[in-house]
Amino acid sequence: MAERLWLDVLFEEKDEAKAAGARYDPATKCWYAPRAGIPELERWALRPPIPTLLPGEDRSFGTGLFVDLVPSSCWFTNVRSCVDKRDWNRLRTMIYSRAGNLCEACGASRDNQTSRYLEAHERWDYDDATATQTLRRLICLCTACHSATHYGLARIRGKSSEASAHLRAVTGLSTPSINRHIDGAFATWKRRSGHAWTLDLSMLTDAGIRLAPPPDAADRGKIAHAQLRTDPTG
Repeated sequence: MAERLWLDVLFEEKDEAKAAGARYDPATKCWYAPRAGIPELERWALRPPIPTLLPGEDRSFGTGLFVDLVPSSCWFTNVRSCVDKRDWNRLRTMIYSRAGNLCEACGASRDNQTSRYLEAHERWDYDDATATQTLRRLICLCTACHSATHYGLARIRGKSSEASAHLRAVTGLSTPSINRHIDGAFATWKRRSGHAWTLDLSMLTDAGIRLAPPPDAADRGKIAHAQLRTDPTG
């Protein structure tokens, strides 16, 4: 059997790809071209794999588990919002694979029965002198570690107790120490939220990853509040 020409088809594009001649392999849950040279399928051709170390990435930056609140002026500048959807799927697949499909904070694996999944998270460097928000690292976190990291969102969703308990369990810190850490994170968040930050995603663009423009800075807070009113539990 000739080697299959695999395609990168998003779920919402499956009907269009099928109509263009693509076929689905249920064993791998992937789409493929039945033969080479079908122009209608070229848009779904696989791109080269993303390198496991992105240009300029510091894998030691932001190690461990800690509260890492995103300034309100930077909402919707997370990588998922800024990257072309097809490239986002390629990127997170690489992140999970290089982490051995384990959380890089607590070492947990995915467990569907307990609703513990693996999620991609970014570590940012904020340069106050230049007001630049620079992507420094991408990591794999489990659902609980990701919730604790975004403690502000966990609080809005009524899950602050669970997030605090997970922080204590993973870090080994006492309750007073965790509370001081959380208070410090919110103080930093308040200070940073008073600035408009310039986004530096060169770590991605230098790897050939295509970007999708995030919402304008002036609109991010309104969009976030509207989403929380619509679905406060996420």
